[in-house]
Amino acid sequence: MIELIQAQTFHSRKGGIKNAFRYGVDYVLTDLQSTPPPLLSRNSFNLFSIHDRHHGGLRGHGEGLAWFRRALSARGFPVDRAQLLLLTQPSFLWFHFNPVSFWIATIDGAPRAFIAEVNNTFGHRHCYFCAHEDFAPITRADTLEAQKVMHVSPFQEVAGRYRFNFDMSPQAFNIRIHYENGDNGVLATLNGLRAPARTGALVRAAVRRPFGALRVVALIYWQALKLWIKRAPFLRKPAPPAHHISECAQPETPATPRTGT
Repeated sequence: MIELIQAQTFHSRKGGIKNAFRYGVDYVLTDLQSTPPPLLSRNSFNLFSIHDRHHGGLRGHGEGLAWFRRALSARGFPVDRAQLLLLTQPSFLWFHFNPVSFWIATIDGAPRAFIAEVNNTFGHRHCYFCAHEDFAPITRADTLEAQKVMHVSPFQEVAGRYRFNFDMSPQAFNIRIHYENGDNGVLATLNGLRAPARTGALVRAAVRRPFGALRVVALIYWQALKLWIKRAPFLRKPAPPAHHISECAQPETPATPRTGT
């Protein structure tokens, strides 16, 4: 299975210095086993490509699907019953950069676990493993939380928490990541319709949003320049986290007070 997700991403910064933007982005959803269309390749050069070394494990030394299988098995996930997928922005010609990809494990079409594979522009990566304790289906109403442990933006501290809402249906993706750190934070969303990754759709994506991943990096630096002009505090880059996977959890709900005698 290979699909093209012509999506919209929205980011909104809250706090003393605000900033917001919305851009179109192109993602590919693949099981990494199906034969890709002519303009999309796996582990070889093309207009668009997906390389195992770019995903799964340490950045630049990825192991692809094998790494995801091990991460699931280590946590007791029933891998043999699941379909394993990667949602990612493909490389464009020789250039690759992806702020976030998602490894997804589904059973009977419903997501039961996912890993948010987060990359920054400083060469670091950290992964957030999200699932319910019993691997029940993850629905749009579910919120999974993780402590932020990696430096992503020079205008945000390595502190606070991510709140993930992950909605995957046969028709569309609706993903919401809310970073909260006191009065500061960022809301990021990714929304798009699912459709087969046919050659014509890939051509239109290349024409409509040329340069692919290179365009994404240029837009990241453009937004950073806007924040610098607004005098947002610029923080030094800390060392990356020693471990490369963190666990998400469902936030605890306060107990309902008992009434009566």
